[in-house]
Amino acid sequence: MSSWWVNHKQTFRHEFQGGYLWSPKRRRDGGRNIFYDFMRLVRPGDTVISYADGEIKGIGLAKSYCYTSPRPDEFGHIGEVWDGIGWRVDVGFVAAARTVRPRDILGEIGPLIGMKHSPLSINGNGRQGVYLAAVSDMLAAVARRAVGIKIEPPQVRERGGGLTVETDLPGVDEWERIECKRIENADIPETERVALIKARLGQGKFRENVSRIEICCRLTRVSNPVHLIASHIKPWREASNEERLAAGNGLLLTPSIDHLFDRGFISFGDSGETLISPIADPDSLGRMGVNVESPPLVGRFNSEQRHFLQHHRASIFLAGVTGSKGST
Repeated sequence: MSSWWVNHKQTFRHEFQGGYLWSPKRRRDGGRNIFYDFMRLVRPGDTVISYADGEIKGIGLAKSYCYTSPRPDEFGHIGEVWDGIGWRVDVGFVAAARTVRPRDILGEIGPLIGMKHSPLSINGNGRQGVYLAAVSDMLAAVARRAVGIKIEPPQVRERGGGLTVETDLPGVDEWERIECKRIENADIPETERVALIKARLGQGKFRENVSRIEICCRLTRVSNPVHLIASHIKPWREASNEERLAAGNGLLLTPSIDHLFDRGFISFGDSGETLISPIADPDSLGRMGVNVESPPLVGRFNSEQRHFLQHHRASIFLAGVTGSKGST
């Protein structure tokens, strides 16, 4: 498990009470920002230190991997310059028994602050322009002790031998409900409305379209349609109505592979190479039929599929941080 520090003065109230972190995917000029990219490295069970208004406000444990989600409505005018779609991680936060200013415990944390990509300056103040940054487990332990949180937040304690992790993603569920409502109220023919709603679950017209160009699961080679899901490459929630029904925006996948692809644990290159996220659990992938040591080639894709796969790799695939280009 890793430890993270979030400087969220502007959005603290919404994120802490709502139980999540949210960041844009890119800077305003379209460049990379490593402090946004770090969202893609968070794993369930990771420690998150909440810092705002010069104080450590509480401690949380991540409850989900990163996933794509709209900018929360409750932000209001905050972050209006940010893109409408960003990264979200669900977190179970616990408020500090006593808030602490890092500069007041500088003797303890000073040697642990570090320099590159640190969320704090050497005087213990939060660094401008830093959202989420990795910190050492030792620094996290000092922070936890300083604010009087000695145990893990109960809502994400281990239960039944495994970590309690979000399987339903609130940001995605809300987004899809809004999109469904928009389609239901749209001035379009009833047949199109039904087709668009069914496409959300990979059914109806969308499945028919995809089945014309895909005959089996690319990874498992299962061809029995009973065991296959028509999976959107560019997710239904992000797509236009035309894209939601496009044959080239779909693959036929078995349920476990659909899960890995939809959540960004795997993706595909244009030439058919299987790409595996560094945060994916190798043992789980192996048990689901993905050879991590020798990822399979799954065959070439047509031009339309390659177009949508570019979006998947850039916006869905949890590839982690590949460099510091665009960092602040």
